[in-house]
Amino acid sequence: MEEKIEQAYLYDFYGELLNEHQRRIYEDFVFNDLSLGEIANEEGISRQGVHDMIKRCTKSLEGYEEKLHLIAKFQSAKQKVAQIDALAKEFHSSHNEAIMEEIGQISNQILEEL
Repeated sequence: MEEKIEQAYLYDFYGELLNEHQRRIYEDFVFNDLSLGEIANEEGISRQGVHDMIKRCTKSLEGYEEKLHLIAKFQSAKQKVAQIDALAKEFHSSHNEAIMEEIGQISNQILEEL
């Protein structure tokens, strides 16, 4: 996964676990696409301090994902819902009962994961 997208997912799922200062810096870097120098000027800290803060925040957020697996579960459910959608469209055109059974199996997998 692209690094910025991964950081965005990590923040979306676990960002509330960061303190306000960490959230502000992480948001500026990931979502507002500010450079380390711009953030440093805005926050009144060194460029290296911003860099270290972002690395610590990312490592912390990755640690939460390693323990909780919320992003992995979300992506798995998303992929399975896309499968169900494709199968439902196929069923609509063919009315094949085997497709409905497959839809049922996939939806049960989603429910078990959640």
